[in-house]
Amino acid sequence: MLRYVAYSIAPGSLALSRSVLDRAADRRRDDDWLEKAWASPETQVVVVAGDQVQVVDDRSALRFVPPSEAPEGTRIFLGIDRESGAGMTAEGRAVFGVLAEGEADESYGGLRELGAVLDDREAGIAVHLIGLSNWHGVHTHCANCGEHTEVVEAGHVRHCPVCGRSHFPRSDPAIIVLVTDDQDRALLGRNEAWPAGRYSTLAGFVEPGESLEAAVRREVLEETGVIVGPEIEYAGSQPWPLPASLMLGFYAKATGFDIEVDADEIAEAKWFTREDLRALVEAGTMALPGAISISRRLIEGWYGDSLTGSW
Repeated sequence: MLRYVAYSIAPGSLALSRSVLDRAADRRRDDDWLEKAWASPETQVVVVAGDQVQVVDDRSALRFVPPSEAPEGTRIFLGIDRESGAGMTAEGRAVFGVLAEGEADESYGGLRELGAVLDDREAGIAVHLIGLSNWHGVHTHCANCGEHTEVVEAGHVRHCPVCGRSHFPRSDPAIIVLVTDDQDRALLGRNEAWPAGRYSTLAGFVEPGESLEAAVRREVLEETGVIVGPEIEYAGSQPWPLPASLMLGFYAKATGFDIEVDADEIAEAKWFTREDLRALVEAGTMALPGAISISRRLIEGWYGDSLTGSW
């Protein structure tokens, strides 16, 4: 059974991983209820274009509009806000998204910008809506027969009117791991496309028929030549709908420590002590992943404190 390790990420503390809205999946097939909810002036609507959501002028929060001010586009029922608030019914306030046509302009923002400033409610709404927007953007036709599909169940299913297949959104599981050695040094790598001094934890997608633990061992070995032993412990997860990833974070202990990078994705990998890491970051010669990322939280969980300096 997977468990939390001594220097793990605190459960529930990851940005983008905390959702407040009740998704109310039972309402997705209730067309009468959905129409009544859309007709209510208390309902809130967020507009999305691709992987960008509309924000207020100072870019500190999502921009909510009533249905009467929402543009034309595919409606996505996101859920019910059951927390107390002005103007809410006994059941709560319905929240919808609208998939806008066309490109995003300066009134929109993405998760990399907004993740650090949105509260739990709005971050959960943004992740949910952007994930569905990206899915709809690339699943317009049936994978079985090629016919154009129809949006049903309030935006959470696409149905083929010809062969009858229903298509559902999927998340691609990806492991992300901070590996330590027998001296409690951390293994960090630099992607081939990154500039010198930019490092992160190792990550990769889980292959069909593969367990998460096997994926950790395979990715670390393929990318760095380092052998991971039996100690693989779960740290937390983070949705990253760009386009459809679910990042599953781990800490792992190495039993073989020699580094031999794959020279494909990874250009360089090194073992770092805490003192090494702090000195390089403070000197400005090393950049870490962004503050909202699970990679950064894995590193800081091992380090034991927050660190400055990010991409």
